Amino acid sequence: MSNSKLHSDQKYIEALLKNDTRLLVEIYEKFVPKVVGYIKKNNGDESKAQDIVQETLMTIYKQAKENRLQLSCPFDAYFFLLCKRKWLNELKKLSGKEVTINEEVVSIDDESVRFADETEIFNAKHELFTEMFNLLGNACKELLKMTFTIKSMEEVALKLGKSYGYVRKKKSLCIGQLTKLVQNAPKYNQIQDLL
Repeated sequence: MSNSKLHSDQKYIEALLKNDTRLLVEIYEKFVPKVVGYIKKNNGDESKAQDIVQETLMTIYKQAKENRLQLSCPFDAYFFLLCKRKWLNELKKLSGKEVTINEEVVSIDDESVRFADETEIFNAKHELFTEMFNLLGNACKELLKMTFTIKSMEEVALKLGKSYGYVRKKKSLCIGQLTKLVQNAPKYNQIQDLL
């Protein structure tokens, strides 16, 4: 994500990727209480806070796995900011209007804000892709899922019992259809505006 110096808190990103129980427990002990407290002070409860924490950790995990997230800021500030924004978005969805939040004093540096912004954009892209992927026909979904996991098009053709030429052409058509769905989605322009 950045050419900045890697922060020592990168260990938490690695813990998510490796399912390191000891460090995952540390995340829950050190960082989650602050998020829970914040959400409880702002029209939420323990259950909603835990949902936000889980969703945020999954988002960080996906980004770390797909984009090799390299943290150059404290995990605490980055994680808290993501949870806070996710909670604000949740409140806006529920109320359908702007939300007034009780701000607590939190020192959040520019790196944390930048990382949180990048993670939110990543998550929005991922959600849009998944939503549009699910609109494809079953044949396209099956073919594309196979090409995501099997790198050899010859092997994909063999598994599907189709010719190599047919599978290549069909993949191209399916990707074209998916691209068109993504680019025509209203969310696409919203994401482009964030970039």
